[in-house]
Amino acid sequence: MLTAFDPGHHIEQESRSAGDRASTSVTGMTSIEYITLEVADPAAAERFYTAAFGLGTLVRVRASDAPATGFRGFTLSLIVSQPSTVSALIDSAVEAGAMALKPVEKSLWGYGGVVQAPDGAIWKVATSAKKDKGPATRQIDQIVLLLGAEDVAASKKFYVDRGLAVGKSFGSYVEFATPSSPVKLGLYKRRALAKDAGVSPDGSGSHRIVIGSDAGPFTDPDGFEWEAASV
Repeated sequence: MLTAFDPGHHIEQESRSAGDRASTSVTGMTSIEYITLEVADPAAAERFYTAAFGLGTLVRVRASDAPATGFRGFTLSLIVSQPSTVSALIDSAVEAGAMALKPVEKSLWGYGGVVQAPDGAIWKVATSAKKDKGPATRQIDQIVLLLGAEDVAASKKFYVDRGLAVGKSFGSYVEFATPSSPVKLGLYKRRALAKDAGVSPDGSGSHRIVIGSDAGPFTDPDGFEWEAASV
């Protein structure tokens, strides 16, 4: 079953109080402009993401043969408005070639499911709503990137030192207040993140993801690479 504690759901609430926290930030990184997935076959990956989610330039792909096995240490969540949209996006992803890791189902926090794209990236589609308010759409309200951290406190400090304000922090979970960012960012204990995604935490090699921001380039304590955002 999907866990009752859902990081994507918590980040969905961030913008409601982000204005009250903005003063805690220092000059530095404020936005993730896009993410780039490193894949073996860019053309196939482009076809998959166009058919499955239609995310445009927020999610890019580029060729890489960097070795990577098992869990890559991150997940991506698509936050939507209602259960029928969750089902529609999960269905289109599976039809395009994704593998279901957790079936779409209700839980204490809402409704969601998890799939793994053919390139290996793990995607959760979720909503906090438990009932539909209209027909299913393909509208995505937020994209959330969760990075698995071995030492959440150390990684949290690393990002705060680069200008991010903490929106919420409890236990092994941190979310950052980035109201202007098209991609939201959070940290979660690596083992817990893998469990939430329905996979083994074991993995090695490249993360196969590069994050484009207004403050790159740098590499974080867990080896996630950031680059200066380009058009």
